This record gives sequence, C-alpha cells and structure tokens, in this order.
Amino acid sequence: MAMVCLTDFEEYAKEHLSKATWDYYAAGADECCTRDDNILAFKRIRLRPRILRDVSMSDTRTTVQGTEISFPVGIAPTAFHCLAWHEGEVATARGTEALNTCYITSTYSTCSVEEIVAAAPNGYRWFQLYVYRDRKLSEQIVHRVEGLGYKALVLTVDVPYTGKRRNDIRNQFKLPPHLKVKNFDGVFQQEASVPEDYGIPANTLDPSISWKDVYWLQSITHLPIIIKGILTKEDAELAVEHGVQGIIVSNHGGRQLDGGPASIDALTEIVDTVQGRIEIYLDGGIRTGSDVLKALALGAKCVFIGRPAVWGLAYKGEEGVREVLQILNDEFRLSMALSGCRNVAEINRNLIQLSKL
Repeated sequence: MAMVCLTDFEEYAKEHLSKATWDYYAAGADECCTRDDNILAFKRIRLRPRILRDVSMSDTRTTVQGTEISFPVGIAPTAFHCLAWHEGEVATARGTEALNTCYITSTYSTCSVEEIVAAAPNGYRWFQLYVYRDRKLSEQIVHRVEGLGYKALVLTVDVPYTGKRRNDIRNQFKLPPHLKVKNFDGVFQQEASVPEDYGIPANTLDPSISWKDVYWLQSITHLPIIIKGILTKEDAELAVEHGVQGIIVSNHGGRQLDGGPASIDALTEIVDTVQGRIEIYLDGGIRTGSDVLKALALGAKCVFIGRPAVWGLAYKGEEGVREVLQILNDEFRLSMALSGCRNVAEINRNLIQLSKL
C-alpha cells in the first residue's frame, strides 16, 4: 500500500504496535480534549491564497538558531523509540539527518546520546532536558551533550508532575525488561520496592523547578536555551526577560494539563508579545503541509512533529521517518505554491483569514 499522507502511517502503527505501546504513544491526559483540539484547531483556520505570483520556483529552506535546515519541520522530543522500532532513536537520527533538519533528542531515549551521534554524525541536533531533584544528574547530561556537539538545550517546563494518562494506568505501562532509559544506564540502582515512572524511579523530576533554574542552567552551559511548554503571553515575556534564545509553544501533545489551549491557538498572543526578540517554534497537531504553512503564517519560525515521527519509525524505521518528513516537505511546498508563496520569507499573517480565528 502506498503511504500517501501522515494518517496512513498512523493507521499502520495502530495495527502493528502492541496495544500498550500504541496507547502509550497515543495517550492524552484525562479526557484527551487538548490532545484532540491540537488537531481540530488547525482545521478551523482558513487560508487566503494569492494567485498569479509566479510560483515556478520555490524554496522551503529556513534557519533555526542561525543554522540552515531544508524546511521548517523538525522532530520533537518523544520517548522510547525502541518500542516502535528495534533501532529506536538511532534510526530517527539517521532519517532526520537525511532530510537535513533538526532532531530534538529526548532525555527519555532508549539509545544513548553517544549512540545517536555516532549513527548520524552530521545531523543537526538539540537535546531536550528535564530538571531533576538531583541537579547533578541534569548537569552531567548537559555537559555530555555539549561535548558531543548538540547545538541547543530544550528545557521542558510543563512536567512538574506527570499528567494522568488513563490508558497507561489501565495497562500498567512499563518499559519491557530489554529496554531502558539509556542516558541514565547504571545511574539509578533501582530497588524493586521503588515504584517506576516511565523508566526511571518515581519522584525523580523536581516539582520545585522555577525561573531561577533557567539562570542556573545558563551558569553551567554555553548552549542556547529554548523553553518548551509555554502557552501564555505572560510566560513568553518572562522567558524573554530571562534571556532564553527560543520558545516552543507546546502543551506536551495534550499529555499534561487537559483543558488548556491547542498549541496553534496559543501561538498568536505569544508571537504578538515577543515581537521578534527571540525565535518561536510550535509542536502539537501538525499533520499536513498546510498545517505547517498555517503555523508559519501565524508567526512560528519552525514546527516540530512528535507522534508522526514515531508512526514513521513503526512503519519502516529510518526509511519511515524519512518518508514522513518527505511527505510533509512535499505538502508544505505545494501549499506554499498554491497560496502564492515562493519562499518562507513571503509567508505572513495576511495568509490567514483572521475573522475565522
């Protein structure tokens, strides 16, 4: 069967992954309202295409943090890729490198940061970071990735506690014994009596994390810091004031607070507040090239895909990731042309029918 669009990969993954694995990737928090709204919100936005603009040549390239990528779609950090494909994150890294775009490696990878770099030495990578109660743990991984040539740190700030994902509780989700959170291999002397939370001991994440931890992070690294998980203009302003280099507008794929806004609905107020002082990105709900176009028209510099990358992996590993990215690239190029845009610089808010927002 030809894989024509991202939902084809979704259907394949649902059929071929175990129920517990599918449920883990698909999960939203509570009633999954925010998870579902991430996708529905894009469908509510209408475009205002311009015609007769000579779109015989088109250029999808852009830059993020000063580095050129082939098109404005990267891979968002998602955990446990070995559940979807035996090579896991190594395959994701190769597939992303082949398309010359950005791969944000998750802390919760089932391959180590060293293995990922070895597999795709020329790939452009950022590292997604959590702050742990034991700051030394966070500090050690920061120094590891900095030494390995990762180009930015993505600080995830929307998980003081893990959201309530009902199916994971019902399935008693646990990593199978042959897999582990590779970046912390040997760090936790796991005792059977200590409950586990997604591959590491429960209560490892620090709920006391605050803005002062951004200053702490800046004191231990020279890497740009991008904050992932901002949904309001107030927090966007604070992010700028604390000297970070970027924001990912994100609700964690609807997996944390249910009832918050869809990412694309939160984007506009953040863009209007930041006024170009730092770069703004978005994840959550990107399923087509026209979704990418809409996000850029509303002010995102680049978008990131989470679940669709995992579906690609489940389909055919590295090749599947490549296919998912290629389909989005082709669809984005076509949507651009059909809207009268020859390059990303020509994409702006005039493309959006604001009365429908």
